[in-house]
Amino acid sequence: MPDGPTGQPDTTPAPGPYRPGYELVAEQILRLIAELGLRPGDRMPTENELAARMGTSRTVVREAVKILSAIGRVRAHKGRGLYVTDDEGMLGSSRWGGFFLPTNLDHVYMLFEFRRVQETAASRLAAIHATPAELRAIGAAAEACRQGHLNDQSALFERGDEDFHLAVAAASHNQFLVAAVREARRLQRQSSTIGFHGTVGGHAAEAVEEHLAIYHAIRDGDPDAAAEAAGVHIDNTLQDYRSEIQRRLFG
Repeated sequence: MPDGPTGQPDTTPAPGPYRPGYELVAEQILRLIAELGLRPGDRMPTENELAARMGTSRTVVREAVKILSAIGRVRAHKGRGLYVTDDEGMLGSSRWGGFFLPTNLDHVYMLFEFRRVQETAASRLAAIHATPAELRAIGAAAEACRQGHLNDQSALFERGDEDFHLAVAAASHNQFLVAAVREARRLQRQSSTIGFHGTVGGHAAEAVEEHLAIYHAIRDGDPDAAAEAAGVHIDNTLQDYRSEIQRRLFG
């Protein structure tokens, strides 16, 4: 251990990885939405008001809003302000909800097949179309998921996981894929028999690395690698579900 300035061992903890200001402000905005009890469709404080609340510049707030827009949390209406996104999509109707029975394991497995088709396609398109702001959103979500795993904060892990997949879908620039990915993940959360949210069990550490592989392939503009990495991630997540089901059923 290196010595400190007094000749004694330096026990100062190593600093964590650098996180840009807009990423931290994006997290603060999400917390503010929760604290204010804002619901989908509610109007949010203006960019100037957010900057004043958070002690930062409007430019940083604007970059944070771009990230939140990319992952479908906030919508900016020109001339009208910022709104919490109403994420009811094409699969969000009661008619679809009645079809999906989370107590039916066959439906759970079919849903994973559905997700694999969606998310490999979304990742492939994201590697072609992702903008710098969208890449930052994907990277920020992957880092939030990693921090949640490292610090044993399941809520942060699950939020990062959710935001990662939605950010990749948004970067596909295909609104049908965005809606499909969002709604399939919503339906998966209904799997009350299994009782899982996001990636679980022993797969959490691997999921962090799998997210990075998807992100790097998208960043590098490699559609085939991005699709392959997304397929591996979904397959491994499904295997984790299967293993937990076996454990609960047979001990």
